[in-house]
Amino acid sequence: MQFLKTLFSKPYSAKLSITSSNGFHLRPAAKFVTEAKKFRSHIKAKKGLEEVDAKSVNTLLSLNLEKGDAFTLIAQGKDAQVAIQTLATYFKTLMHEDKAIEPVTTQVHTYQGKTVEVQSISLGVAIAPVYTYRKKEIYTATNITLQKATTLAQEELLALSKKESNNEGIYLAQKELLTSLTSNFDTLEMFEKRIEEQSHALIGGKHESKRADYQDILQRVKQQLGYTYVFDFPTEPFILIADDLLPSTISQLKQTAIEGVILRETSSTSHTAILLKAEGITSVICSTHFELHKRPIILDASCGVIVLQPSKDDVSQAALSQKKHEEEEERAYLKRFEPARTRKGKEVIVLANVSSIESAKEAKNEGAQGIGLLRTEFLFTKTQPSLEEQTQAYTDIFALFETITVRTLDVGGDKNLPYIDLKHEANPFLGIRGVRLFKSHSNIMDEQLHAIFKAANNKSIKVMFPMVSTVEEFNHAKSFAQEVAKKYHIDISNIDFGIMIEVPSVLFLLKEFNTVVDFYSIGTNDLTQYLFATERTHPTLEVNPLSPLIFNVIQSIIKNATKPVSLCGELASNISAIPQLLPLKVHTLSVSSKHIGKVKEEIRKY
Repeated sequence: MQFLKTLFSKPYSAKLSITSSNGFHLRPAAKFVTEAKKFRSHIKAKKGLEEVDAKSVNTLLSLNLEKGDAFTLIAQGKDAQVAIQTLATYFKTLMHEDKAIEPVTTQVHTYQGKTVEVQSISLGVAIAPVYTYRKKEIYTATNITLQKATTLAQEELLALSKKESNNEGIYLAQKELLTSLTSNFDTLEMFEKRIEEQSHALIGGKHESKRADYQDILQRVKQQLGYTYVFDFPTEPFILIADDLLPSTISQLKQTAIEGVILRETSSTSHTAILLKAEGITSVICSTHFELHKRPIILDASCGVIVLQPSKDDVSQAALSQKKHEEEEERAYLKRFEPARTRKGKEVIVLANVSSIESAKEAKNEGAQGIGLLRTEFLFTKTQPSLEEQTQAYTDIFALFETITVRTLDVGGDKNLPYIDLKHEANPFLGIRGVRLFKSHSNIMDEQLHAIFKAANNKSIKVMFPMVSTVEEFNHAKSFAQEVAKKYHIDISNIDFGIMIEVPSVLFLLKEFNTVVDFYSIGTNDLTQYLFATERTHPTLEVNPLSPLIFNVIQSIIKNATKPVSLCGELASNISAIPQLLPLKVHTLSVSSKHIGKVKEEIRKY
């Protein structure tokens, strides 16, 4: 009966576009499927004539959705309308959050020996013999069933996601992929055949580099069934060459004398490449085949070359480069808690961009001097958080740092929530978003400010309003905040109020803003978007993040502002931008946690 109700119920649909340069790959697909499974309706994804189950990672990946593609999401069932609204919003958020892999900048080399150009994954220099990757499979019989083995493998991946929070998305994506592949198989042979079929289907497509994930989950299941894998690694320093490596192998490499890795068949966006970079293992991609087993070579990822027949001078040069790189990495890490001072003694405060209690703890461990941008959207997911939930989350984060800037809820544009009813707008980036929520959704903003003020508990914090375009908007938001404090009898005399400079109109109103705000933070992401009239998630249009215009604007703001100015956004984390920002007298940067040590060390060079 339920089937018939679903069959004849009204379908709802939404057309969605792939705006991430990475395409709709495994990690966002897994997150999307997890969200889709929360609804009872049948949910399909349709591209052209091909229609697949949108609650299966495996079938979603089979659509090979690349940047610029579009597909239709269709839901049919009791909660179909809510499902489409929620999932369409969530999908846009995934596209917005899925940043392109940062290109690795290499230097010019002066090696004398024969060289081969390569694509660098993780910078560094390695000098050692080459060893070809070999793996032996050994089987010991067990009584574990295939179903039990897959359950254990899923539990293992879940445990890894909690243990290695920086790579949480990779392990959760593999877990969801395994879930989508393990139904209706009685034997390991059937499961292996299914894995091979699905892996083979990715060849030649956008997600070919994710084939290793299929092999990885197969290996995890087989390990639970009694299979063990022996890797033939030497005890002396070596450079490993392989067609590809499974993501699970990378953690094992750290226990060996590995100096570097050369992969023939992968991409910079593969999970193997991401993990190699995260582990700091010097690594490259090289499509050129050569037989050099056990012969010494130079792998210079910093210059993007392999020196196949290095001269004595080449080895000496590489050794110096290796020592310099290792010293820089170690110095940045060891000095991450120290202030970042230029050679002239000027200190630049390095704060962190934070979006959860976990990322706040990570920022603390990486040497952040405070929080320059606390994105509060992490609390506002599928369901609206209660006052108590918000207060506890803010309290936990505020306890970690003395310097904290909280951005009030910033939704609208490409960031929507199912319980915030934002009417359809022809240009959502120019509509109800950011500070404008104080008028359109005052109840939600009232509760958020109440929670922030309660959590602050007389602590000196900064509250920042996003997407402010006029002085009147700021004054209204600040008055609103003061009324909230008065209503709940909370003293906010220690709280400063400021704005995120994102809208170009503010550039012409700084004189007026100087009289009312306590501070400014330049949000380079949205400011760049509005300056160039180019949506940052646009599938084809791109803007040079180091455009001279952006630096001219920053210089103008700092020159004309009479209140403290900080800089956040991707530009602040860009090492290449540091030498251009320092002459502009930028004194406070807010960066992603993983860049804190390196940004501080780069500042010390000038």
